[in-house]
Amino acid sequence: MRTLGTLAPLGALLAAVAGCSSAGTRASASDPLPSVASGSCSANADWTPAPPIKADSLTDYQRSVEVRQRNDWANLARYRDANATLGAPAPGETRVVFMGNSITDAWAKSFPTMFPGKPYVGRGISGQTTPQMLVRFRQDVIALRPKVVVILAGINDIAGNTGPSTQSMIADNLMSMTEIAKANGIRVVLSSVLPVFEYPWRKGLEPAPKIVALNAWLKDYASRAGAVYLDYHSAMADARQGLPPALSSDGVHPNEAGYRIMAPLAEQAIAAALRSP
Repeated sequence: MRTLGTLAPLGALLAAVAGCSSAGTRASASDPLPSVASGSCSANADWTPAPPIKADSLTDYQRSVEVRQRNDWANLARYRDANATLGAPAPGETRVVFMGNSITDAWAKSFPTMFPGKPYVGRGISGQTTPQMLVRFRQDVIALRPKVVVILAGINDIAGNTGPSTQSMIADNLMSMTEIAKANGIRVVLSSVLPVFEYPWRKGLEPAPKIVALNAWLKDYASRAGAVYLDYHSAMADARQGLPPALSSDGVHPNEAGYRIMAPLAEQAIAAALRSP
């Protein structure tokens, strides 16, 4: 197994998705993996992050979020009491924590019906990005002592919710969460980012190809890090690489039909993680 923390060149992965590559790129101590495709690409393959949100364009909701973030940036208060009430797993309990954003937050309300009898714990917070999740990862995942953590993150980073973010920045945070979990004996499921064609709250960012590229990196990293890759994207994307109306009312958040597709895929990934050494 490769040492955790090695990062495939994201530019090369993006190039592979786009049909070109950084051929001739040599491996080095900081870049230990070879390029992933052959050919050539004259332009820098990495994508430009979303620009900062202008203060005068904030909605009332965004202003309220901004105020809260100044006082508790990672929203550690959200689950503090719930974590204390939950306590340690019972003997023989196969606890699973789902770490994520609004997609996980909304889904957790349906866990009792979609995962009946399963000790699955939702720890999603609407609007969050990977650096915020990393800050609260010890409190909301490690301290709960699960057997498995299912991480679904990155969609809001691409949208620039907490400022401009590159794929390398997202990857760093996902790798850190993975390494922290594994160091504490927790198996890791890395979920693909769900398809999005357009953000309702930030038009014109063209997230679809960025999501495809991030998912390519996630799949590659999971295989090297001893994690399980959970591919929601392939099962849910339409021809535009977005969420179809049948699965989402806003093109970002799944409806019940979308979650019904996700649930068995999550169960399969969790089972695979539990079988891993």
